[in-house]
Amino acid sequence: MDAKVFFGSDEYENGSWSDRHSPFNNKVVSRAVICGADDADKALKIAQNAKKDAAASTLSQRCSWLLDVAQKLRENKEDIATTITDEVGKPISFARVEVERCIETVTLAAETMRTMHGETFSTDAMPSGKKTLAYFSRVPAGVVVAITPFNFPLNLVAHKLAPALVAGNTVVLKPTPEAPLTSYKFAKLFIESEYAVKDALSVVYGDAEVGGALIKSDIPRVISFTGSVPVGNIITKSAGIKKVSLELGGNAATFIDESADLDLAAARCALGAFVNSGQVCISLQRIYVHSKIYDEFAQKMAAESAKLILGSPYEDDTFMGPVIDEEAALRAQGWVQSAIDEGARLMGELKVEGTMFSPVVMADVTDDMAIVCEEVFAPIVSLVKCEDFSEAIPKMNNSPYGLQFSIFTNDLQNTQRAINELDAGGIVINDMPTLRFDIQPYGGVKLSGVGREGPKFAIEEMTEIKSVVIA
Repeated sequence: MDAKVFFGSDEYENGSWSDRHSPFNNKVVSRAVICGADDADKALKIAQNAKKDAAASTLSQRCSWLLDVAQKLRENKEDIATTITDEVGKPISFARVEVERCIETVTLAAETMRTMHGETFSTDAMPSGKKTLAYFSRVPAGVVVAITPFNFPLNLVAHKLAPALVAGNTVVLKPTPEAPLTSYKFAKLFIESEYAVKDALSVVYGDAEVGGALIKSDIPRVISFTGSVPVGNIITKSAGIKKVSLELGGNAATFIDESADLDLAAARCALGAFVNSGQVCISLQRIYVHSKIYDEFAQKMAAESAKLILGSPYEDDTFMGPVIDEEAALRAQGWVQSAIDEGARLMGELKVEGTMFSPVVMADVTDDMAIVCEEVFAPIVSLVKCEDFSEAIPKMNNSPYGLQFSIFTNDLQNTQRAINELDAGGIVINDMPTLRFDIQPYGGVKLSGVGREGPKFAIEEMTEIKSVVIA
């Protein structure tokens, strides 16, 4: 099936196509229209022309619109999940989970918008004031540009489209080049809905040329981007005076306390490190372990990792499919070899064949090794020995990233210290830092980004506050 452009509510194709090959078997699984800067400009102008009608649409219509899309997703769950697996190699069981989460995200955005409201003020509260009727309300920001990555090619699109559209904005979406058909099918549900706001959503494809045209234009009021730090830096420097929301990289860490349930910790850490082949912004990369239980935990972690099934993403029992491409696999091999050269120890056997890359547990890792200093974005996790949590805290914080951290402990004092002293956007107690609930605020500090996602918080990012005084 072809991923065509949506210029507003109209489909378009120009006869030029880019093939998407499966990372698993290299077969052509989709193709997308090749777009350029002119296509981005056209989509933005359509969005600009439609924003008045979008803002004037009723909240009831927009909520019905999202709920209709959620229902259509339920009806097309298996097709959408298979498309995700085709394009990015995500195991089918996890692709189905992503569709379910997307349904929840879209539904939650509609439910949240129904309860979003302003606030009245007592303008005579200070001596310089006087009695008036004063309040603020939230109004649509206008045109939103949404740019999304490959690792969650459906739900991360939903985290931008659903809040933006239900708040009354218009949107131009540029999805990842690795999964154009997933986004096309999703967008088509919005555009073909009986409740759709005409021309409120456009979809264009491409990479730097198209993205640059969208970002530098004076038309958008909001740029919402999920991706790498280098691209986020370019956006920050190029966007001009706009609202910019960036969800960037991570280097998630956890601490395993001597009081922790080690069986639970090992099982959850294996999941957190290797789900989606480690290609998650909050994928567990660094595990700091109390010295008294380091050897025991390392063996348990290696054993849990060895249980994970690496294979065809189309099999229900597969836990790990391919990484996104052979370049990613080669880069991951480089991380492993670099750590070994620096004195780390590979637990178990590394198996690599094309894009298939087995889970890797590296032991005896030290703070100065590149494998813990940078984001690996691969199925690799490192174990670092610490005497106690007091030693671990500065080590965990010593990163340019701060997305999510966690601790496994039954010590209340260490729980409180984790909450108060770990420098990250999210802290998880007694579970992996890869844990995310779509209803929560999600985002990080330092190079991990600016702004927050989660429907309520994304709606706040994509609206403006209008203050009113009636004297």
